[in-house]
Amino acid sequence: MSHPVDTDVSAVRTFIGQHRAAFLDDLAEWLRIPSVSAQPDHAPDVRRSADWLAAKLEETGFPVAEVWPTDGAPAVYAEWPSDDPEAPTVLVYGHHDVQPAAVEDGWDSDPFEPVVRGNRLYARGAADDKGQVFFHTLGVRAHLAATGRTAPAVHLKLLIEGEEESSSPHFRALVEAHAERLAADAVIVSDTGMWSEDTPTVCTGMRGLAECEIRLSGPDQDIHSGSFGGAVPNPATVAARLVAALHDEHARVAVPGFYDGVVELTDRERELFAELPFDEERWLRTARSHAAYGETGHTTLERVWARPTAEVNGIGGGYQGPGSKTIIPATAFVKLSFRLVAGQDPDQVEKAVRAWAADQVPAGIRYEIAFSPATRPCLTPLDHPALQSVVRAMGRAFEGPVRFTREGGSGPAADLQEVLGAPVLFLGISVPSDGWHAPNEKVELDLLLKGVETTAYLWGDLAANWRRAP
Repeated sequence: MSHPVDTDVSAVRTFIGQHRAAFLDDLAEWLRIPSVSAQPDHAPDVRRSADWLAAKLEETGFPVAEVWPTDGAPAVYAEWPSDDPEAPTVLVYGHHDVQPAAVEDGWDSDPFEPVVRGNRLYARGAADDKGQVFFHTLGVRAHLAATGRTAPAVHLKLLIEGEEESSSPHFRALVEAHAERLAADAVIVSDTGMWSEDTPTVCTGMRGLAECEIRLSGPDQDIHSGSFGGAVPNPATVAARLVAALHDEHARVAVPGFYDGVVELTDRERELFAELPFDEERWLRTARSHAAYGETGHTTLERVWARPTAEVNGIGGGYQGPGSKTIIPATAFVKLSFRLVAGQDPDQVEKAVRAWAADQVPAGIRYEIAFSPATRPCLTPLDHPALQSVVRAMGRAFEGPVRFTREGGSGPAADLQEVLGAPVLFLGISVPSDGWHAPNEKVELDLLLKGVETTAYLWGDLAANWRRAP
């Protein structure tokens, strides 16, 4: 029995095939620009990368393509309005800066001279994030070619920042300053990945982050532990007790009020996580660890994706040299980080941690607690119509079911969600073996082109199935 031909799919794939070589040549040209935002010597290269992308977006057809300065590295903004005034507005986020890289780090070739070996493109930024930004340029052209349109089916905007690899210090201010122009009904983040090459997935959430350092002071200088030990409080001992008090016997965070507002996993979400082909032993090898551990009552994937955590990132105080030095140290410190999930308010978490620390620190110990700027968590409900469009578009490209994940880390996507009031959706095709931030970063070319194909279907699906709210 014959099956009907999906003419859109056929037209999209034909167009991509015809333009594949030119697309990869352009991407390689961009990858040659060492846009390392963390190294001041490369600031001119980051600017050159932004200029290159803005020019290429104009060449693609975007009637608006601008380089937006910040107090750090520049971002790129582009806009292509739909000819349908009622179409939804979609903002695509990514970044054009990259991690530092040098041959002596362990690369098999120059990290800024792209090379294809087999069906893989090796270069710094190939997957994180230039490759995943750039697939949108060919994707929108394939969308137009397949549908006969002269403008996208949605109002399409792009914001490609230049400091993501340096913790996005100026990103929120940029978004707030341009909130009116960035206004959107949904945000698509193309700075993420899939479970594996043969298991396409869509990420539905990312944890937030709050970090603090607690500095403890006891005596005004190091003092003799024989003369004074057991009679005055020891800041190093207090630091150890703070760490010990951070969790209970079930590995739950013991800070009162920490879990207030947490959006619990639904039974359906837990079932979807369980459908993934997760091999815990293999995961442990990747983690270079020897046992799984965490909050009682939750699986490993639930712990890293959907549960809030508290981790000790550093603890110190007192003598650190060889041999012994019998003192009560004058100072000690603890560095803590808290991964937050949907429903948690970073400001409330900060208040809870401050109150907890005040209860834990005994008389005679002075302390200071300093928090870094927080990142809010973001979560897209499984039944959100825009998410369903992403799933359908990816399903057409990969010709199979699409499963769901979350991200355990944190990123600037939450700023877009909070400032713009728009749901954040994730569309990425990178796989764990791509080696983000590592030597020999690469992207699988077949998957890169599946990203192109997915975006070619996505804009029409969104326009057809999700109209702008009145």
